[in-house]
Amino acid sequence: MEFISPAVIIILGCVTLLLFLQWKNLRGPPCIGGWIPWIGAGFEFGKAPLEFIEKARIKYGPIFTVLAMGTRMTFVTEEEGMNVFLKSKEVNFELAVQNPVYRTASIPKNIFLKLHEKLCVMMKGKMGTFNLYQFTGQLTEELHKQLENLGTHGTMDLNNLVRHLLYPVTVNVLFKKGLFPTNERKIREFHQHFQAYDEGFEYGSQLPERLLRNWSKSKNWLLALFEKNIPDIKTYKSAKDHSQTIMQDILDLLEMETNEQMSPNYGLLLLWASLSNAVPVTFWTLAFILSHPNIHRTILEGISSVFGTTGKDKIEVSEDNLKKLPLIQWCILETIRLRAPGVITRKVLKPVKILNYTVPSGDLLMLSPFWLHRNPKYFPEPDLFKPERWKKANLEKHAFLDWFMAFGTGKYQCPGRWLALLEIQMCVILIFYYYDCTLLDPLPKQSSLHLVGVQQPEGQCRVEFKQRK
Repeated sequence: MEFISPAVIIILGCVTLLLFLQWKNLRGPPCIGGWIPWIGAGFEFGKAPLEFIEKARIKYGPIFTVLAMGTRMTFVTEEEGMNVFLKSKEVNFELAVQNPVYRTASIPKNIFLKLHEKLCVMMKGKMGTFNLYQFTGQLTEELHKQLENLGTHGTMDLNNLVRHLLYPVTVNVLFKKGLFPTNERKIREFHQHFQAYDEGFEYGSQLPERLLRNWSKSKNWLLALFEKNIPDIKTYKSAKDHSQTIMQDILDLLEMETNEQMSPNYGLLLLWASLSNAVPVTFWTLAFILSHPNIHRTILEGISSVFGTTGKDKIEVSEDNLKKLPLIQWCILETIRLRAPGVITRKVLKPVKILNYTVPSGDLLMLSPFWLHRNPKYFPEPDLFKPERWKKANLEKHAFLDWFMAFGTGKYQCPGRWLALLEIQMCVILIFYYYDCTLLDPLPKQSSLHLVGVQQPEGQCRVEFKQRK
C-alpha cells in the first residue's frame, strides 16, 4: 500500500480550499424560479407582486432572486444590500429603465442614454425649490378654474374628482396654457386614453405592444395628440412674464442635441411622469385626512387662521402661506410613505458582493420603498398614519426622513418632486377652503397588483362635497 506524501496532501488541500472559496464567492442569492423555463415564477409573482416580495423575504432572508419572464430580479431588504444599491458604481439606473422607456414611449436606447442626464439636470433646475415661486400663481389660477367647474355641490368618486382637477391643471401648467380640452367629448376622450395608458403602463413596460391592443391604441392616441400640438407648444408665450413651460425647455434641448423627431414621445413621458403619481397621492392624502377627524379639524383650523373664513373669498396661495401649514405637507409625505412605489431598480454592471452572496452582472437589483417604509426599525408603528413623525424631518432644508425612498435616490431622484408636492399642497388647501367634504365609503384597500409608482386604490371611495357659504 502506497502512502501519499505530505506535500501532495497539502497541495490537494490548498486546491480544495481555493475551489471552496471560489464557489462561496460566486454563490448567488436564493433563487425563486419555476418549472417552466423563461417564465419562471412569473405567474405567481404577477398575481400579487407586493405580497410575493414580502413572503419571499420572510422565507429566504434579506436578499433573494426572482426569475420571471426571462428577467433576474434580485431584491435587497436590509442595510448592506441597500447601501450597495445606493452607493455602488457597479449598478446603473439608466440601463435599468431604458427598455421600459422604449416600450412605453418608443424612445430608442441611444437617444434616451444621450439625453437623460441633461434632461434631469435641466428639469431639476427648472422645478427646484428656488424656482417654485414661478408656479404658485398659475397653479392657483388653474385650480380655481377647475374648482369652479366642479360646481357648488355633488357626490362622486374621490379618485375621479382628483383626476378632473389635476389632469387639466397639470397639462396647462407644464405644457401650454389652454392645451387641455374644454369640449366635454374631448375631455372624456382624454380621460379614457390616459387612464388606459396609465393603468396598463406596467404591462406595457414588459410585454410586446402587439399583445396589448387597447393599451397600444391609447398610447398612439396620446402620441398623436402631442404630434398635433407640438407646433403650438413651441410658439406659446406666457402673457404674464414670457417664461417658458417645462415642455418648451425639453423641446429646446431636443432641438439642440438630436435631429430625431422625438418631441411627441418626450411629451408622453412627461405627461405620464407628472400625473401617474400625483393623482393617487392626492387621492390618498384627502382620503386619509377625511378618515381622521382630528387631523381634518386641525387642518381646517389652520386654513382659517391663514386665509380667514373658509369659502368666503377667492384666495391666492403663496409659499409663505404653505410654511404656516406644515401639517398638510406632513400628511402628504406620510401618505407617500404608506403608498410608496413597489420597487425602484438598478442594473448590475459587474458582479457585486452582498452579505455572503454574489449578485451577477445583468441582474436587476431591486429595492422596495413600499416594504422599506413598513420596517419598524426605520419607521416605528409603520402601518399607522402618523403625520407628526415628519416633525423630525428637516423639511426647511429640503431633507426627508432617513430611509424614505419614495422619490428614488442619488442624482436620479424624481426631478419634479418639489413641484408635485407644491401642486398637491395647493390642491388640498383649496378643496378644504371652498368645500365641506365627507367620505361616503370606508377607506379602500390598496391594490397589490403593481410595482411601478404609487399604489392605487382598490374599489371606489365616494365623497360628498358642498360649497361653503
